[in-house]
Amino acid sequence: MQNKIAMLRSDCAEVLASQVERLAPLKNQLVYVTGGTGFVGTWLAEMVSYLNDDHGFGTRLILAARDLDAFRAKAPHLAARADLELVSQDVRYLRELPEGVNYLVHAAATPDNRQHASDPIGSMETITRGTANLLDAAMKLPDLKKILNLSSGQIYGRQRIDEARIPETRPGTLSCDSIMSVYPEAKRYAETLCCAYWSLYKIPVVTARPFAFMGPYQGLDKPWAINNFFRDALKDATIRIIGNGLPERSYLYPSDMAAWLLAILVDGTPGHAYNVGSPTGVTLGDLAEKIKRYAQSSSIIEIRRMNDDRSRFIPDDTQCRKTLGLQVTVGIDEALQRSVRWLKTIA
Repeated sequence: MQNKIAMLRSDCAEVLASQVERLAPLKNQLVYVTGGTGFVGTWLAEMVSYLNDDHGFGTRLILAARDLDAFRAKAPHLAARADLELVSQDVRYLRELPEGVNYLVHAAATPDNRQHASDPIGSMETITRGTANLLDAAMKLPDLKKILNLSSGQIYGRQRIDEARIPETRPGTLSCDSIMSVYPEAKRYAETLCCAYWSLYKIPVVTARPFAFMGPYQGLDKPWAINNFFRDALKDATIRIIGNGLPERSYLYPSDMAAWLLAILVDGTPGHAYNVGSPTGVTLGDLAEKIKRYAQSSSIIEIRRMNDDRSRFIPDDTQCRKTLGLQVTVGIDEALQRSVRWLKTIA
C-alpha cells in the first residue's frame, strides 16, 4: 500500500508543481463533491490531500456518494483522513447542502454504458434530476464561490471525418432513438440547465467536458478498449481488437485530469465549457502494441476486422491551454508505463 501511495503522491507533486499558487483560493475552504467516490472524486481527493499535507492548504473535502464501502476498500488512506468526510447520498433525492460549502463539484453519474443500457431511466434521473436538485440546494448557500459541473465529451456525438479535434463550439449530433444516447443526452440537458441557472440566478456554474483517461483507480472491469488491452496484456492473453485497429482515441493521465479540473473550478469562467482531455490521438492498433510492449507481455494481438470503423474522438484543448494556461504533463507513452506499474501493484 505504501508503494501505491508514494506513486500517487509523486504524480500529484509533478503536475501541481506550477499550479499551487493559482489554487490558493481553495485554502481553508470546504469543497463538496457529488459522486465523490468515483474515479474523478478519488483523484480530486488525492490532489487536495497532497495540497493539504505539502502546502498547508487546510482545505476540507466532503465526498458524497451511494457506495462508501467501495471507496474505503480502494483508498483506505484517504477514507481515514480527518480533512475528508464521507457522506451517503443519492443526488436524485438531494434537498440541502451543508451551509459552509464554498465550492461544489458535481460529478455524479457513471460513464459506463452497461449501466445506461440496464437502467436507462435511473441513469438519466441521476443526471437530470440530480443536477436540478444540486442547483436548487446551491442557491441557499451563503458562501458559495463556484460550481464545477462535469458533463462529457460524449455530448458532441461522433467526430466528423474532416475534424482533427473537437472544439467546444461544435454542436453535437446525437440520435435520440438510441439507448446509447441516454448518457450524453442527459448531460446535454444538465449543461443547458446550468446555463439557465447562471443566466437567471447568476449561480456561478462552469462546465468541464471530460474525454478519456487512463491510470490509477481506473478498474480493468470497465467496458472500454484500453481497459481490456491492459487486462489481457497483463495476463499474457490474446488482445482482441474487434474492428480494424484504425479508430483513433486520446487518453489523459488522471493527475493531469484532476489538476485541470481544480484549475477550472478556481479560474474557469461561469457559463463557459472546457474540454478536458489529451489532444494527442493514438489508433487502437498502436495502443494495443504499446501496452503489450510496456507490459512486457507475450500476448498475441488479434485484429478481427468485424467492422471498418475509422472514427476519431479527440478533444481540442485550446480553451484550457490558452485561457487557463494548462498543458499535458504526462505524455501517452509515460502514461501507459505508469499505468502498467500501477496495475501490477494491485494484481
